[in-house]
Amino acid sequence: MYKSGFIARLSVFLLGLAFCLTVSGQRNSIRLLNNWEFVKGDLGGVYEAIRDEKLSGLPLWTNVRMPHCYNQFDAVDPDLPYYQGPAWYRTKISPENFSPGNRMILCFEGAGQKTSLYINDVFIGEHIGGYDEFSFDITEAIRTYCDKNPQKEIPIIIRCDNSRDLEMIPSDLSDFNIYGGLYRYVNLITVPVQSLQGVKIHSTLNENYKKAIVELSPEFYNPLNEEIQGELFYSLTDPSGKVQFSEKVIFKNNQLAPEKLSFSVRNPELWDVDHPNLYSLKLVLKTKYGIDEQSFKFGIRNFEFIPHGPFLLNNKRLFLKGTHRHEDHAGLGAAMPEDLIVKEMQMMKEMGVNFIRLGHYQQSRIVLDACDSLGILVWEEIPWCRGGLGGEKYKEQARRMLKNMISQHYNHPSVIIWGLGNENDWPGDFSEFDKEKIRGFMAELNELSHKMDPERKTAIRRCDFCSDIVDVYSPSIWAGWYRGKYTDYMDVSKEWNEKVN
Repeated sequence: MYKSGFIARLSVFLLGLAFCLTVSGQRNSIRLLNNWEFVKGDLGGVYEAIRDEKLSGLPLWTNVRMPHCYNQFDAVDPDLPYYQGPAWYRTKISPENFSPGNRMILCFEGAGQKTSLYINDVFIGEHIGGYDEFSFDITEAIRTYCDKNPQKEIPIIIRCDNSRDLEMIPSDLSDFNIYGGLYRYVNLITVPVQSLQGVKIHSTLNENYKKAIVELSPEFYNPLNEEIQGELFYSLTDPSGKVQFSEKVIFKNNQLAPEKLSFSVRNPELWDVDHPNLYSLKLVLKTKYGIDEQSFKFGIRNFEFIPHGPFLLNNKRLFLKGTHRHEDHAGLGAAMPEDLIVKEMQMMKEMGVNFIRLGHYQQSRIVLDACDSLGILVWEEIPWCRGGLGGEKYKEQARRMLKNMISQHYNHPSVIIWGLGNENDWPGDFSEFDKEKIRGFMAELNELSHKMDPERKTAIRRCDFCSDIVDVYSPSIWAGWYRGKYTDYMDVSKEWNEKVN
């Protein structure tokens, strides 16, 4: 399966979204926004989504536009039951979008909560988890369909399901809606058979911040596992738009020469909350299958939490002023379009926010891009939230979502904290509530996070018996809300600052 993200330091991973006609040997991408139909409820099988005749006893298909959430009203309306269950979506793509010399990838920026994909009646795969990105290579299924049905449009069928499931995160005991639907964008991407999957960018500042060493480790999509022979061009553009340099390396016997690419940036323009300077890295891969080009933004910065002291950004003290964000909006549920997300983030910046906690799940890449460009520091976390600790299936989903969150958003300079959980001291989903087992799994996630990203910090909110495991701990103070009064806030904060190592 084509992966939509991977580990990188201080960079932004982006898939191109410019639409153009499909040509063999080049990358093209389109958001599938229109011409979708939707039915709320389950079907007897995928064939009922394909057949043209109306089915008695089933609701009619209705036209919708992406992104779409099927709890946009009932989740907040006291007069409507909150629907948790399956729903189906269908659309068709033109065979003109298919080029036999390319690979076709269907990329989901997020869908809730279990998602199954079909091309016509052929099952492609399933993803479990409502907030991380996932992708499927649909090339062979489309090729087979087009061979049997020349000139016919290609049916894409998707089943989403947000039914209650104790062996999934987040728990239904969480105090936010667990939405269903294709509530983030779906992209149809065409790439050469050998193409760029992304790049790892590691930036290191020297002591006086007068020089940065940037290391590149490109990743490639090569589903046929053939030897890669070709050239890789890369160039750097500074925040003002001036090209700083360009280089070319050669592939020999499937290896880059040199294997590790690096360059120095003298007097780097640092990324911070007042001056969110972003560099742009352009990569062009040229092989026998064609040319693949992508651009990636990244920022150069350093941060530090002083024990029992201040937060430092680029060695300067910064008072963090922040808020918390859930991904939903009146009348839309979780299906917020890009312009509304950007507007919301701009309003936060205008009111003085320089730090935000994205709770309690990985959020849209659009949110992270906005934080990068506006200068808003980020705490982002996985949806291990309340309920206790489930079995191996439960834990494997948590591990996978942590890996995906870090690999897909690690590149953003705005991110400084990976959150491992929220209110994990809240029992209720399982007959057993074992603090030592919760501690053991929290320690496992903490180790995994630091292995994938040694530089950023880990954190949890309100689980006192795990407070010593993570780097940053947030107790549930909320003076004047849950208990006490607002004027207690400073004293209680000081008390907890001394309690936490």
